[in-house]
Amino acid sequence: MTNIASEHDTSNPSLMATAVKEGIFAGIVSLGMFILYVGIVTYQDINNQLIWGTRWGLLAVFVGVAAVGRFLMVGFIKPSLDRRKLAKAKSGILEISEEKGFFHKHFLKLALVLLLLYPVIAVQLFGFQGSLKFVDNFGIQILIYVMLAWGLNIVVGLAGLLDLGYVAFYAVGAYSYALLSSHFGLSFWVLLPVAGILAGFWGIILGFPVLRLRGDYLAIVTLAFGEIIRLVLLNWTDVTKGTFGISGIAKASVFGIWSFDVGASNNFAKAFGLSMSSAYYKIFLFYVILLLCMLTAYVTIKLRRMPIGRAWEALREDEIACRSLGIDTVITKLTAFATGAMFGGFAGSFFAARQGFVSPESFVFLESAVILAIVVLGGMGSLTGIAIAALVMVGGTEALREMEFLKHVFGPDFTPELYRMLLFGLAMVIVMLFKPRGFVGSREPTAFLKERKAVSGSFTKEGHG
Repeated sequence: MTNIASEHDTSNPSLMATAVKEGIFAGIVSLGMFILYVGIVTYQDINNQLIWGTRWGLLAVFVGVAAVGRFLMVGFIKPSLDRRKLAKAKSGILEISEEKGFFHKHFLKLALVLLLLYPVIAVQLFGFQGSLKFVDNFGIQILIYVMLAWGLNIVVGLAGLLDLGYVAFYAVGAYSYALLSSHFGLSFWVLLPVAGILAGFWGIILGFPVLRLRGDYLAIVTLAFGEIIRLVLLNWTDVTKGTFGISGIAKASVFGIWSFDVGASNNFAKAFGLSMSSAYYKIFLFYVILLLCMLTAYVTIKLRRMPIGRAWEALREDEIACRSLGIDTVITKLTAFATGAMFGGFAGSFFAARQGFVSPESFVFLESAVILAIVVLGGMGSLTGIAIAALVMVGGTEALREMEFLKHVFGPDFTPELYRMLLFGLAMVIVMLFKPRGFVGSREPTAFLKERKAVSGSFTKEGHG
């Protein structure tokens, strides 16, 4: 035991030597990775000639961060974590929560109250026009991804079916709303369920061909399905207008009573004698998407406790054992695809009403990858963890646009939002290193004997719960 303790002692010369070597190696690797992408920059001059320049200072920052980070990880952070894990093992503490604190017990209630008051707080702090950015970019945008991730969680987190083409159902919902609204003049509240039903129908269509597929094969087919939908939207110009997209999409109204169109006689601001501002519409949309998120969470929780929800979880753990128990895996898979696709369609119709414009460029594979990453990072099957992951990932990338102070560090030509995917990937790597089962690594079983206990992810298969 003494030898083990000495190995994790940060004053151990061999440990420090290993940390230095690891840091130097990480710096060399990062130099090779970033020298072409960060160290060299190309641009066109006024004569349309390609000119290249160097950014050695910015490259040095990237290499330095990688080297120092690896040194600290090997020399200090990992030994500290190992000591804590060893001390916990010695004391015999199990990772099972017996009692919850006040914050843990009332976290969801506090979060809901904060979300309900968020637009009001933003208006009080920044005024109506100043609150637009916070209500729209940091409120509505994050909640859209929360709803999409919760919908995909039914397919991936509960049923264990890897879907890389989920953005296709998002696109079906958006274009269903755009086309039906433009050609038939139907309202948002009529088209919202219609878009969800149509997306769910396409989920069933996807489900039939992949009933016999699992794992990597299933992922490839769903990826192809997503690309097929995007290419159809891109090339069926008579209906979708191709790359030009569909513009002038009707806005949502307050149940047909008040409209947010400026020229309408029943305009919301005119009806209440308020000054004309687009902030009212954004605040209204914030509460609509919040309501849709709450509906998604409620349905997911209820379905998980029903026989179909337990069939999804049984399918996720072992399909052969699930079939041997007499569970109809065909119905189980189709219901998972259809239910997840339906919520994707709801989010798509809301996206079309919010943007007023849809085009195939909004539904590329990268969107599916981001949504899947949020589900995995949050903890598959955990609604709270997925919401936290969406807040951190989507909110973090949006916050990059506001970090103008970084130009004082990296130079006036530095554009923070261009590096959002790089930082997004770095954050994913860090989270997977420290929380391999996601932000929320515990699960509360749907069926329990006498007492419900949250069980750590350490007791379950990697990535499952």
